[in-house]
Amino acid sequence: MSSNQNTPGQRFRDAVASEHPLQVVGAINANHALLAKRAGFKAIYLSGGGVAAGSLGVPDLGITGLDDVLTDVRRITDVCDLPLLVDVDTGFGASAFNVARTVKSMIKFGAAALHIEDQVGAKRCGHRPNKEIVTQQEMVDRIKAAVDARTDDSFVIMARTDALAVEGLESALDRAAACIEAGADMIFPEAITELEMYKLFASRVKAPILANITEFGSTPLYTTEQLAGADVSLVLYPLSAFRAMNKAAENVYTAIRRDGTQQNVIDTMQTRMELYDRIDYHTFEQKLDALFAQKKG
Repeated sequence: MSSNQNTPGQRFRDAVASEHPLQVVGAINANHALLAKRAGFKAIYLSGGGVAAGSLGVPDLGITGLDDVLTDVRRITDVCDLPLLVDVDTGFGASAFNVARTVKSMIKFGAAALHIEDQVGAKRCGHRPNKEIVTQQEMVDRIKAAVDARTDDSFVIMARTDALAVEGLESALDRAAACIEAGADMIFPEAITELEMYKLFASRVKAPILANITEFGSTPLYTTEQLAGADVSLVLYPLSAFRAMNKAAENVYTAIRRDGTQQNVIDTMQTRMELYDRIDYHTFEQKLDALFAQKKG
């Protein structure tokens, strides 16, 4: 097992320690990762639901596999050095070896952290009805397998529990405590409905708590100030930019089809020069020019 100060995992831990609470914003692709960094965020997130809907065009119902997620992870970590938290659903397989493979792959592809949940394999979005969860013991086994598989002990294993909506608050608190005891570093209680609940998790587990502030779900859109007061350490905005991007794209498609021109929606678009600036286009071009000049010389 290895660990050094500049691993993605260590950078994620440092970010949690330095910003209270740490805002973790969803980046649906490598371009958005760069935009998030430019906006000043210290950590980013790849949503499982985002991979499903954004990259594959399918619902978040356990349809995606490990390789689908790894493709997007690699594309993001190739161009952006912000520590990346990745949603790995239930671990991408039924056995401890599947969980182990997932953890090793995430580290190899440059992720900083992952969260793994206690839903059954045929999982659902955490804010949808009729979720089913595995036994507490099975979830503890998932965490033990994940922790055991770490090739870098700074890599963060976060345990997500969906138990609140299924079995109630006490069960969710018990599961969170059991996961920390099994070696999890942080806790993600999903679909929280009241601010004070976060405080209970923080006091019960004595570990960083993540609040998932996703739009149109079960959790009110609490501010960072409110969440800091409830002892939350990380605030997640998993799909905010993705939702805005989708709405903007729909509006553009509709307008072009309706008007026979894009002139009426030009003001909603990023300009060519803005795009070039965001992806550092000119640096690449200058490098190319220098190489060709060398070749001619």
